[in-house]
Amino acid sequence: MNGKTVTINSRELSLSNLDKDMYPPYGFTKTRLLEYYSLIAQFMLPFLEGRALTLKRYPQGVDRDFFFEKRCPQHRPAWMETAEVPYGEKKVITYCMANNLESLVWLGNLASIELHVPMAKADSPGNPDSMVFDLDPGDGAGVLDCARVALIVRDLLSGLKLESFAKTSGKKGLHVFVPLDPGKTTFQDTKTFSRAVAAIMQKKFPGLVTARMNKEYRRNKVFINWSQNDASKTMVCVYSLRAVEKPSVSFPVSWKDLEKTASQKDPGKFQVLAPEASALAEKKGGFYRELLGMKQRLPHTWA
Repeated sequence: MNGKTVTINSRELSLSNLDKDMYPPYGFTKTRLLEYYSLIAQFMLPFLEGRALTLKRYPQGVDRDFFFEKRCPQHRPAWMETAEVPYGEKKVITYCMANNLESLVWLGNLASIELHVPMAKADSPGNPDSMVFDLDPGDGAGVLDCARVALIVRDLLSGLKLESFAKTSGKKGLHVFVPLDPGKTTFQDTKTFSRAVAAIMQKKFPGLVTARMNKEYRRNKVFINWSQNDASKTMVCVYSLRAVEKPSVSFPVSWKDLEKTASQKDPGKFQVLAPEASALAEKKGGFYRELLGMKQRLPHTWA
């Protein structure tokens, strides 16, 4: 079976290359990719809704060439929702939005293995509704080091009465998100605040953390990438697949589970694969949706 037509919510989609192995030699075909996004949609769509998508497409699978696509393809179906969002000072880009299941499946059929979203919704692109600490391990460091840093960041934020949420990157790192009130937050606010936190962490834990972008400073340390808090940047969406050897997922992790997993000192336990992700989301993933309804404010006097 290399192609077929399906109907989702009364909309007809033509699916192609269904036998294509997207994760050689794991054996995860495009059929399984589309099945995954169909199953996880109930959990993922709230985090995609209203956001301008950047697609990361792998037409020949994860071991071959890929490309990023910001502009929504011109051959999109008439029902595909889009957003006109400023890009730079003079450009406006028409982005795809995945506000429903049929849109998500259509994008998956384009071999959009990874879905990346900005920190702000398309109707208010200058006002982020969350701040992120992107924890990226340098050579010699790993996800267990990221977990240690994430817990320290959590405690620091908690002392400032800010609640935070963690997810795996789906690769080697972790992401810590702080939900915010977009009506009272700018990217200047989030970038200034996150950079100050990163600098303080670097000062207090110089053997563990760096806030410097140059790779030579990252060896055996965790880089806190505060620069992701920018209108021009995107982050991989929660529940998105990642283009690595196995169909790994960027997956939510509660602080309790993160502490437990970190104490077991088995980095493999942080990896969640697509075949188990939807069942695990049913069991544990619902807590993460709390992030969407929180409208916290940054303490502007703190730095």
